[in-house]
Amino acid sequence: MSFMEDQVRMRGLLKARAEAPNPDDPKVVFADLKKAVEAMRSEHQKDLAAIKAGLGDYVQSEKVDRINADISALQKTLDEIAVATAALQAGGGGGGDGGETREQREYGQAFTSWFRHGDGEDKIKEMQASAAASTQSDPDGGFVVPTQMESTIDRVLTTTSTVRSLARVMRISGRSYKKLVNQGGAAAQWVGETDARPETATPVLNGIEFVLQELSASPATTQRLLDDAAVDIAQWLADEVSISFTEAEGGAFVSGDGNGKPKGFLSYPTVLNSSYKWGKIGFAKSGNASAFADTDPGNALIDLVYALRQGYRQNGQFLMNDLTAAAVRKLTDGQGRYLWQEGLQMAEPARLVGYATRTDDNMPDIAANAFPIAFADWARAYLIIDGAGIRVLRDPYTSKPNVIFYTTKRVGGGVQNYEALKLLKIAA
Repeated sequence: MSFMEDQVRMRGLLKARAEAPNPDDPKVVFADLKKAVEAMRSEHQKDLAAIKAGLGDYVQSEKVDRINADISALQKTLDEIAVATAALQAGGGGGGDGGETREQREYGQAFTSWFRHGDGEDKIKEMQASAAASTQSDPDGGFVVPTQMESTIDRVLTTTSTVRSLARVMRISGRSYKKLVNQGGAAAQWVGETDARPETATPVLNGIEFVLQELSASPATTQRLLDDAAVDIAQWLADEVSISFTEAEGGAFVSGDGNGKPKGFLSYPTVLNSSYKWGKIGFAKSGNASAFADTDPGNALIDLVYALRQGYRQNGQFLMNDLTAAAVRKLTDGQGRYLWQEGLQMAEPARLVGYATRTDDNMPDIAANAFPIAFADWARAYLIIDGAGIRVLRDPYTSKPNVIFYTTKRVGGGVQNYEALKLLKIAA
């Protein structure tokens, strides 16, 4: 197929998709994704054959890259549909009692009135404590959102933040959480029925502290929208702040320096896994100084998987960005079989050498000395702590006639188990 023929084919597919009765139907998108994967592999094989014959064709390689980009776009569309569906299911933050007490429901009604019209501040101040709406008392920091609204915001964040959806999330009431880790010493021993029982070693306990940091967003709207009783303000606020919160959280959980923000797992000291010790994150090498090895590139991924101990490996998942995923989709084993397998069902993630794969745009690209792929039992490796209460300060003055809602959330995070996380380093 010539370059022009390929362009005509792609335009035809795009036109047919645009004219489909429901182009964003997940079943349609999933079917298109499977077709694109088959097309990419077919064209990739032609590209490899041409290169081996010394007839490498730039146009053919470009065709593979274009189809690969289509696959990433289709997968992202499926992810967006899943997020939208989950967000809708999480909606209705103000509806139903949701197991709330009478005081909490009354506080929710008073908060809604204040949120829409700015009235009743004194009443809300009196009700906060009795409604158990907050463990803090900060009269200058706005008001804590009702429990149902907070749950809606948290659920939307979970569906849109990759690391948050994988890691362990803990709610705390203080400013920090300290976790004690046993680093050996409490040895067990076998003894006979009449043998002496000498004292075993004392365990060595070290503490890891996770400190809450403040995250803020300032969504704005018009008074006309607030006056519309049909608008679900809980869902509106969740939708507005989730974008800002997700972008800030996502970058911090991956590469944050821990200074005024969570500490990302890529910010910890690293060491070649054969020299691993607690406090550092072990890594395997790609086999090439700037990419994957030319021969048996999948060996690096297998080394990465088996760098993780069996107890963690059984729940292991890969994490990488879309550009890295596009490169990894082309990798084959010694028999020419692709290491990447798309999910067999819509809700099923793609798999790489048998393990689930997730994407996060905050992960770095493939480059010399970069760490573009992580493999971990994420629930045991990374801990996210959330402070109790999301606060909102209503500001109708700064941007008249609009109303700004200065929304703050306390969140922290960091590696809680260095053994449960391994990285792939682009290095020879």
